[in-house]
Amino acid sequence: MSTTGARALAPRPDPGVRPVTGGVEAAVLAVGATDVWLCTFDDDGSESRHALLDTGQGWFGGYVPDIAAGTRYGFRADGPWDPTSGHRFNPAKLLLDPWARSIEGDITYGPEVLAHDPDDAAAPSPVDSAPFVPRCVVVETDFDWGGDTPPSPSRDERVVYEAHVREVTMRLPGVPEQLRGTYAGLAHPATIEHLLDLGVTSVELLPVHAHVDEPHLRDLGLTNHWGYNTIGFFAPHAAYASSSEPHEVLREFKGMVKLFHEAGLEVLLDVVYNHTAEQSVGGATIAWRGLAAPTYYRLDDEGHDVDVTGVGNTLDLSDPVVREMVLDSLRYWVDECHVDGFRYDLAATLGRDEDLDFDPDHPFFVALREDPVLSGVLHIAEPWDIGPDGWRTGQFPGAWAEWNDRFRDTAREFWLAGPGGLSAGADPRHGVRDLATRLVGSRDLFAERTPLASVNFVTAHDGFTLADLVTYDEKHNEANGEDNRDGNDHNLSWNHGTEGPTDDEVVSLARRRSMRNLLGTLLLSAGVPMLSCGDEIGRTHDGNNNPYCQDNEITWLDWDLDDTRRDLLATARALTALRRAVPVLRDHDESVIGWFDETAAEMTDAAWGQDERRTLQLRLAGQPCALLVAHGGLDEVEVTLPQTPDGGHWRLRWDSAWERPACLGGGGLAEESPASSPPPAQVLTPLSLRLYTT
Repeated sequence: MSTTGARALAPRPDPGVRPVTGGVEAAVLAVGATDVWLCTFDDDGSESRHALLDTGQGWFGGYVPDIAAGTRYGFRADGPWDPTSGHRFNPAKLLLDPWARSIEGDITYGPEVLAHDPDDAAAPSPVDSAPFVPRCVVVETDFDWGGDTPPSPSRDERVVYEAHVREVTMRLPGVPEQLRGTYAGLAHPATIEHLLDLGVTSVELLPVHAHVDEPHLRDLGLTNHWGYNTIGFFAPHAAYASSSEPHEVLREFKGMVKLFHEAGLEVLLDVVYNHTAEQSVGGATIAWRGLAAPTYYRLDDEGHDVDVTGVGNTLDLSDPVVREMVLDSLRYWVDECHVDGFRYDLAATLGRDEDLDFDPDHPFFVALREDPVLSGVLHIAEPWDIGPDGWRTGQFPGAWAEWNDRFRDTAREFWLAGPGGLSAGADPRHGVRDLATRLVGSRDLFAERTPLASVNFVTAHDGFTLADLVTYDEKHNEANGEDNRDGNDHNLSWNHGTEGPTDDEVVSLARRRSMRNLLGTLLLSAGVPMLSCGDEIGRTHDGNNNPYCQDNEITWLDWDLDDTRRDLLATARALTALRRAVPVLRDHDESVIGWFDETAAEMTDAAWGQDERRTLQLRLAGQPCALLVAHGGLDEVEVTLPQTPDGGHWRLRWDSAWERPACLGGGGLAEESPASSPPPAQVLTPLSLRLYTT
């Protein structure tokens, strides 16, 4: 091992390690450290240490010559060992660069990666962790973007498709085998053709930041498939690339974005800035904990983690340095990688102040609003965490959009009622009132904010798929190795009388109807709809509602479609087409809304107060006008349609009773249905949703 020193720079370089002429510029935060080294590794694994200069305010850095792109590196930091104060400096531990653009390799869990002695937590471990942890890589970030232009659909046109890089293409015909499950595979023409035909505008990718598995999953022979266990906020996950060469990983990610943009599709990233993969103080020391734990993490008076995320630690965005790290990361993905927006995991955590109170004017939110780069992209909150008063749906500021869990629950409660009239765990008070509120943009939550603040969904990666939602009353998570204890028990699902797959055609017909009702409610409501990938083809997880650790046939999309799954896909395509064709469905103000009962009488306070009511008509004045008729009862009902606002005629565009989106048995697509004046009374079959337009 050789040791050299860095030369000072003025002013201090940007955080991280950047290639420059003749070497690199390095800077890393290590508040309280006495010494910090940039450690580089040759191909044979031999290490060279380059002492960095203390540049003030906890920063160490300088210019280090003779280090080229492609060099593997990490940091080591020495200083006080004082766990009660949060300081766990241990030069025996190789640490990742929090600003690294590329990370290579994996972690081997064992006592070697612990900063403390496993036999005495109050003492540091003397064992070198370098052979057991990943390395950062110095990379050039140049890329030929050509004339790349963000698609920038208007907000009301967006249809978001939540997807995992691997799941979509692992079994997709037309994608070459070597590209399946990769960034390149996701951008393959076969994948893009499906997305465009489906009618989505924006692909929201589950975490693509570099991540590792948790120790207990390694013990079970499983992986953190979803990726919510970050080790690098600037590095694309290398295992999702078709090439293992670090420079090619970054280029392949950028190439995916470029091809999506050429097809007119946005790329949104699901990002995890609320915690890291270091778990609690008893876990592995990989990066932040060994450099500046009291700065990066929320710690109590004993130096233990304050956990409002449920995974062991919480990043502290009330600290300016941590905020700037997150903002730097976001700017990097927008400026360097051209992504179009972000969905923030456990976003309530990001807005907590020093006292853990949620603040809609938190400096992080203010910075996003004022930043010249970040103010121009889409920001979507998962508006909750497990901290104090953690449910914050509708409380995010300004132009934020938010996952609307109330929409999810209401749609499930209304359509998956079962013979008893209520979903398991449903609120008996809801009747049609909550459904009405969700159909027109959830103004009870978002108030004066546009309905487009609401990201509507009925399923997401977390929970039952659409097909499983109508097939299982109970979760079946045994494959996760936790004796079915994991996952949510409150699913508001309905198996339609039989648990699991069945050959009973009556049950199968009812299940398909319920899936169409849920899809129709999602895609014909005001707000921004989000489809969970594979729901359009009836994917199943075999009743597993928490397959975060299943990177296998349980989660990979099965593209061998039978007639019923092709019918569902045709329905999803028709519904997105109708959404495009009828703008008033997507966004509107209250002046265009009319509510009617099954007799075409305007809804009264007494009618709204009927908890047992299961039939409702929503009329929207527009060009064209729209009429949604929802019947959530288990019996037929006779419905009289209200008059059109413009004196025209209603025509039936879609009916959830249709196995395929055909017009009254004529065989054509719903939007091709000829104009006609329907008879005064319409008979709706049980559990029906219809769309009429002028």
